[in-house]
Amino acid sequence: MTDKHVLDADAAFFAALLAADSTALDGLLAADFLLVDVLACQVVARDMFLDLVGSRRLEFVEVLTDPGQASVRERPGLGVVLGRTRMTMRFDGAEVVVDSRYTHVFVADGGAWRLLAAQGTPDTG
Repeated sequence: MTDKHVLDADAAFFAALLAADSTALDGLLAADFLLVDVLACQVVARDMFLDLVGSRRLEFVEVLTDPGQASVRERPGLGVVLGRTRMTMRFDGAEVVVDSRYTHVFVADGGAWRLLAAQGTPDTG
């Protein structure tokens, strides 16, 4: 697998968020996926994340990525993407826009890249 495959998996994750496609997310996320929330800095487990997106309590209205800011580090069975986004989200109806830098850690699993961990950090500069 190549850097392109890791970036494709990263793009598929963002596309599934925008589509609120919990079925696609289910296939993209590792069984032990964890997310560190960019706004509240809380750790969110896979099942809770899938529920929030699937129920539309958490909606991603827009996700803009900056391809020029994305970098990939790959090791056998592991791919790490560092990137930058501007996301418009609604949580329980309250809309927020956040600029962030993010780290996504992917693992090779059954011939596909699955997202193991995600963390967003507010980008104030």
